[in-house]
Amino acid sequence: MTFLLVILVGGVLGWLASIVMRTDAQQGLILNIVVGIVGAFVAGILLTPLLGGAPITAGAFDLRSLVVSFLGAVVLLAVVNLFTRGRVR
Repeated sequence: MTFLLVILVGGVLGWLASIVMRTDAQQGLILNIVVGIVGAFVAGILLTPLLGGAPITAGAFDLRSLVVSFLGAVVLLAVVNLFTRGRVR
């Protein structure tokens, strides 16, 4: 059940991050889910020690976890944009 919640919440967070980074028109549903989940994983490695909380991939679904996972998805999209376009939007 936690895995399904991670997919659902990861998809929503990936979609929101793609709207913030203005890449929503280029991504589909599957890529939004992947960005959300991988972004949450990145947040678990990079942002959780700095901001506290736990990413959604650890099964935590409180407000701090959602914000940290969202920031991880935004960071992931920024890095991808940096390498593909040479700049961050």
